Amino acid sequence: MHVDPTREQFDAFKALPRDTPIMMINLVRYRDRAAYPDGHPYAAEGLSGADAYRRYSKESGPIFTRVGGTILWTGKPEVVLTGPSDEHWDAAFIARYPNAAAFLEMVTDPDYRAAVINRQAAVLDSRLIRCGERGGTGQSFG
Repeated sequence: MHVDPTREQFDAFKALPRDTPIMMINLVRYRDRAAYPDGHPYAAEGLSGADAYRRYSKESGPIFTRVGGTILWTGKPEVVLTGPSDEHWDAAFIARYPNAAAFLEMVTDPDYRAAVINRQAAVLDSRLIRCGERGGTGQSFG
């Protein structure tokens, strides 16, 4: 299961240009029950993974907005047409950042680092895929 990037993945992200807009494709599968570390104040609340993710969104949202982030699209995945048939996602969205530096500013912000514990407790599996903009407006996918 994938919840946080590995050091190698984060280094690859940081090695890409930091001054161009980026989109982050997010696929998220929630835990049935949030898994907070022992002793964490929220551990005794018995939150669902979805509830813990909502808490993460509420707490990290102001930071996301401050760095210039916007949600371009959000949806509820229904079926995997290409990929493992047993794979499923509870949420999907595309977040846009004015540049990679804004994303890095967000994830290193002390308030964000406090909020991300909710994401880690909420998520069973996820994908976070950085995409750059492509020039042109045609219908070609190639």
